[in-house]
Amino acid sequence: MNPVIQLAISDQIINWYDHIGPWLFYAVVWGLVFAGTGLFIGAFIPFITGDSLVFAAGLVAAGAGVSNSTDSPVNIWVMAIGVGIAAWLGDQVGYTLGRHYGRPYLDKRKGEWLQNAIAKSEKFYAAWGWWAVVIARFMPWARVLIPAIAGISRMNYYKFFSANAVGALAWGTGLTVAGYFAASIPAVKNASYAIAIFFITASLIAGLRAWYKNRAR
Repeated sequence: MNPVIQLAISDQIINWYDHIGPWLFYAVVWGLVFAGTGLFIGAFIPFITGDSLVFAAGLVAAGAGVSNSTDSPVNIWVMAIGVGIAAWLGDQVGYTLGRHYGRPYLDKRKGEWLQNAIAKSEKFYAAWGWWAVVIARFMPWARVLIPAIAGISRMNYYKFFSANAVGALAWGTGLTVAGYFAASIPAVKNASYAIAIFFITASLIAGLRAWYKNRAR
């Protein structure tokens, strides 16, 4: 995402604080993070439920751009840990919906192309599912789709559980804390973009590698 656009969205989110106060701000941020993947809202408004939201939450916790932050401060660790938990819960719900509702629905469709696609998806998640779930958390639309597709593909539950925990906490807690320190250390803001580019590049490499191995087989 264009950094200028992301910062503009972050500024809008910061303004929420002055209108709703700290406690409702906690609830709104956590609720949107959860709904982004758990209710698939992130497929329609990915930047309001994703990176810009949690980064701005960190800025608010640091008191950046809010008029009454000294009266009722947002605690960075409560916010950051809550974001990580909300992200984890959202992905768990997405996986559960895919496994218990999406897969039975698709199994009733007997099209050869669809069944071949499901079989290939199962092979991919058996081999690369753990990394796909972790990396997808750092990509706007992928973070919405991957948990449900993992459930449809019947990825091992414990592998998904652990990958989801690592990805959700690294993204949710890490990016929120990055926003907090970016308020006083501008270099952190630039570093957060570099980290995002790294994970996107890594995901593309992992996808190409999986495609090549499947083609070789």
